[in-house]
Amino acid sequence: MAKPNQFATGVTRRRILAQAGALAFAPLPASAQETGRTYRIGVLTPSSRAQPNYDGLFDELRTLGFAEGKNLVVDERGFSGRFSQFPELAVELVKAKVDVILCGGDAAIRGAQQATATIPIIGVTDDFMGAGLIKSLARPGANTTGISMLSSELDGKRQEVLIDLVPGLRCMAALVDPKTTLPRQIQILQDAARSRRIDLSIHDVAGPNDVARAVAEAKASGAEALNVLASPLFNIARHTVIEQTIALRLPAMHHTPEMAAEGGLAAYGPRFSEVGRMQARLLVKVLRGAKPAELPVEQPIKIELAINLKTARAMNLEVPATLLALADQLIE
Repeated sequence: MAKPNQFATGVTRRRILAQAGALAFAPLPASAQETGRTYRIGVLTPSSRAQPNYDGLFDELRTLGFAEGKNLVVDERGFSGRFSQFPELAVELVKAKVDVILCGGDAAIRGAQQATATIPIIGVTDDFMGAGLIKSLARPGANTTGISMLSSELDGKRQEVLIDLVPGLRCMAALVDPKTTLPRQIQILQDAARSRRIDLSIHDVAGPNDVARAVAEAKASGAEALNVLASPLFNIARHTVIEQTIALRLPAMHHTPEMAAEGGLAAYGPRFSEVGRMQARLLVKVLRGAKPAELPVEQPIKIELAINLKTARAMNLEVPATLLALADQLIE
């Protein structure tokens, strides 16, 4: 099996394009920050402020000279928002005359884009281009830029790792948020599983309260492993997923290393805390005068494999030596 960090090579060209664009639009000097001014940012996301990405974001903002209580005010009304609320919340943030709107997920970004064509929007989502939220990675256009999480590619890589994690696997399941994962991506996952003579069942989840049912159905279907596809929904409900998969002894793959640290069996993806820091650096560029249209959408560079050995023991699962050697983090 290839080293997990080598799995992301399929997106190298897109990342190089984005980085090349970044060189053309270097950040403005700190002197562009107005002395004595207080900046107001709005937030629009289904997640709570307690998520690791927001810890990273606010830590990085303080490092770069933007701190709450000094020169920064955070309008928090859009934290933990429901998808149906985003259009209304976005309008409220526009009326509040925030300087920038930070968004998490496709629905939040679309809500903000519908509410304003002038206030800068900095989003974090699974696939900016796939969702049609920007014109290009290098030159996103209009008032939107942000971080694209590579999820459409990485969900397939996670499936590969999960298959190797459970030797002899013949039936597996995927936990899917249909608002995030497109049908064509599901078909790619099913074709990949079939090529390895593995049946892949799909279990849609409508909302946080539907997660427990879907995990139980996956287990009842005969699945021997569960790929939890990347979605803001599963960030919110991660504790439910982790607790139930352990109780059912259903090996599960998650999409950020922090989830493995919280008890999930394994995770492959970028650290959410680092994604938050990336978003903070884009935010500071905008607050100092850069135009979102000219700030390339960035993509995480470091992809990590984390395995929780304590959870593996609880499931009576012996992790193959090859994966132990390849893991970036082993959690005892």
